[in-house]
Order: sequence, then structure tokens, then C-alpha cells
Amino acid sequence: MLPASLKRYAWLSIAAALATILLKGWAWWITGSVGMLSDALESFVNLAGAIMALAMLTLAAMPADDNHAHGHGKAEYFSSAFEGFLIIIAAVAISYAAIDRLLNPQPLEAVGIGLAVSVVASVINLATSRVLMAVGKKHKSITLEADAHHLLTDVWTSAGVIVGVGLVWLTGWLWLDPVVALLVAMNIVWTGWQLLHRSAAGLMDVSIPEEDLMAIESVLDSYRRQGLDFHALRTRQAGTRAFISLHVLVPGKWTVKLGHDWSERIETDIRQAVVYAHITTHLEPKEDPVSLADQALDRPAD
Repeated sequence: MLPASLKRYAWLSIAAALATILLKGWAWWITGSVGMLSDALESFVNLAGAIMALAMLTLAAMPADDNHAHGHGKAEYFSSAFEGFLIIIAAVAISYAAIDRLLNPQPLEAVGIGLAVSVVASVINLATSRVLMAVGKKHKSITLEADAHHLLTDVWTSAGVIVGVGLVWLTGWLWLDPVVALLVAMNIVWTGWQLLHRSAAGLMDVSIPEEDLMAIESVLDSYRRQGLDFHALRTRQAGTRAFISLHVLVPGKWTVKLGHDWSERIETDIRQAVVYAHITTHLEPKEDPVSLADQALDRPAD
């Protein structure tokens, strides 16, 4: 069975985003640092991404229906793609502000208080990202994992901003502030690109992770030692759910009932190895050479 609704973790992300927007916005307001402005803008992206995550997790949790026989799990990929797009938009806005500040330097104010507020905001993001990452990996939710990766990137971004603003405070080199903001922009563009790439892979029915494929092969090897064989293993990931299909080669003299019983055992063992898996098996006689003729995705008409 799929996990219980993960929406409460999206609400956690929304609450964390609102808190960090207020804190980082305050830090920018009192310091005038464009680096802290870039940090605050990324928190708005966090909020938009968290709201989108809530909407898509709600949709993904809906049961299968007549028009969506395979469920709604792919909705999660729209969430991570949307967040990746927002990250890139934020990077453009940050770069614009940083270049303007580089051309027109301005002194920073109340730096000590601003740095302290930014540290508190970073601690909130770090704690939230650890929770989301653990739950996302456990339940194979790309939405929560994407949100966690983004928040963790935000933590490192904030660390860079804090260091940059601190150096400006100590050295008086005003150009360091916009330079740090530009570095932040480049960093979050990379994060956005990774999210877009992973979302596209999921929408294109990418195979399940390598460790899950190895777990399946381990199960199949145990049955090969008992005289069975397999081919045409195909997998795809749709959000939390994994779809697995394979052909099971059994002795031709077996009854349909006996072959079906063995298929049920194989499917049960694979489900124990790969959580939230939907498995389809197809029985074939080992002795018939035609059984191996449909390994390709498109089998020609006879």
C-alpha cells in the first residue's frame, strides 16, 4: 500500500518558508545587503514550491480511477519541475539586483543583528530539510526530496551570504556583497537545473533506481536456483509508486494453477524488496523458443 498522505510535511515546509521569509526579509531590511536580499528572495521560491508540493501531493494521493488506471503519482514531477523553474527565475532576479549593487555600491548597516537573524533562519531551514529528506527517501516522494534538497541548498546559500556580509563588515570591501549574491545565483541555477532534469526523467518513465533493480535481481536469482527463469524485466517510477513487469519462464508441464502460485510468491518477494511496487508477471513455458521472442518493447506482428 502507498503511504498515508504526506501533505502534513508540505505544511511543515510552508511554515518554515514563511518563518524564514520574515527573518531574512528583516535581515535585508535592516542591513541593506543585496546578498541578504538574494537569500530572502530564495525563501519566496521555497514558499511557492511548498505550496505547489502541497497541491501535487494532494493530487498524487488520489486513488486510481477510470481515466487514471495507474493512479496520479506522476503529479509529483510537476511539483519538482515547477520548483526548479521558480529557482531559475529567482536566480535571474538576484543577478539583476547584484549587478545593480556592484555598479552602485552602498554601505551596510546593523550587520551584526542581520547576521544573527540569518543564522536563526538557516537553522530552521536545516531542521526542516532533514525531516523532509528522511520522509522523502523513506516513502520515495520526489516532491519531498526536491523540497529538502532546495532547503539544504538554501542553507549553504545562507552560509555563503553570512560569510560574505561578515567579510564586508570586517574589511569594508563593499563589492564583496554583490559578488556573493552572484555566486548564490549561479548555485541556485544549478539546483533548479537538477530538479528540472529529474522531473523530465520521471515524466519520460525513467527506470527505478539502481539499488531497487539490484534488489529485484537478487530475488530473481533465488528463483533461478529453483529452476525458473525470467526475461523482459521493465520498470518505471511514477512518483512514490514503482511499476514492474516481467515474464516468468516455468516448465511447460506445470498446470496454470501451479505456475500462478509461483508467480504470486515471486511478486510477494519483490514487493518486500521494493516498497510501493505494482508488479505484473506473465507466465511462459521454458521449452518454447517463442517465449523469448518478445524481449523488445515492440514485438512485431506475426
